[in-house]
Parts: sequence; C-alpha cells; structure tokens
Amino acid sequence: MADADLGRLIGAVGRGDRVALRSLYEAVAPKLLGIILRILQDRGAAEDALQEVFVRIWQRAGRYDPQAGAPMPWLVTIARNQAIDRFRQDKSSRLTQVEDGVLERLADRQDSETDLAQRDALTNCLDRVEPPQRECIVLAYCEGWSREELAARYDCPVNTVKTWLRRGLINLRGCLEAA
Repeated sequence: MADADLGRLIGAVGRGDRVALRSLYEAVAPKLLGIILRILQDRGAAEDALQEVFVRIWQRAGRYDPQAGAPMPWLVTIARNQAIDRFRQDKSSRLTQVEDGVLERLADRQDSETDLAQRDALTNCLDRVEPPQRECIVLAYCEGWSREELAARYDCPVNTVKTWLRRGLINLRGCLEAA
C-alpha cells in the first residue's frame, strides 16, 4: 500500500474511524507481526503484542504528522517499541516466577554436601543484601541482564545500577567470608 494511502488511513483512524482501523490492520498487520515475531520469537506472544500495537495506533493516530515522516516507519516504531516492552516484561515476569528458586536451578545434581552448604550460605547472605541490590545481582549474574537492562527495569541511571551491584557484591562477599 502506498504511503499516501497509509497516511489517509491513519488520519481516518485518528478521527475514530473503525473501518479505517480494520483496513489499516489488513494492510500492515502481516509486516508488523513479522517484526514483532523476530523480537519475541514466540507466535502467541507476538500476536498478543500486535493487538496492543493496534490499541496504541488507535490511541495515537490523531497525533500522527505526515510531514514528520512516512507512515510505515511510524507504524514500525510503535510495533518495535511494543515488542521490546513486551520482551522486557516477559523477561521480568520469568525472573519473578523463578527468583525464589534461582540458586536451585543453578545447582548441579552432582553437587557435594559442601557445594550445597555453600549454596545455602549464599542464599542466607543474599537475604541480607538490600532488595534492589539483591535483585540486580541475581538478574545480572544468574539471568545475564546487562546494566542497561537493569537501569531500564528500575527506571534509574546505569551508574546507580553499577553502584548497587558493587555495594551488593561487597556486602555479599563480607557475609560469605564471615560464614
């Protein structure tokens, strides 16, 4: 579909035209779904995210300015941002579901009693670390989150996350040495 046609559809959606929303959906949904699917790598989650994308398009279409840029990049940006938000949300919820058992997941069934005792000591010491520092340590070192991802999750500067990680590790080390 030509940019001019997409622009007209977005304008009509901005005025509350549901038929235009359906036409826009039929015209761009396959492409947007492909973009979202590449990010989420789960068809069900991608389809859910696509629905959320069209809710956002419905809400924001009145602010679309064709002079600011072509319609397809505007639509792709909404889809990409929604997919990234969904990916981060899903990643965060996966951690929440397993946070209590994260150390058990990392344990090897072949661990000796000494290894299990060390894991228990680590669990006890982690409980003594302040919650944001503890969560950052677990996310960073057990789940592989970057400082930037942690900063986005906690809505704080990257340097704050660095400080939390450093202080948390210092506290953790002190506790483990005392154990």
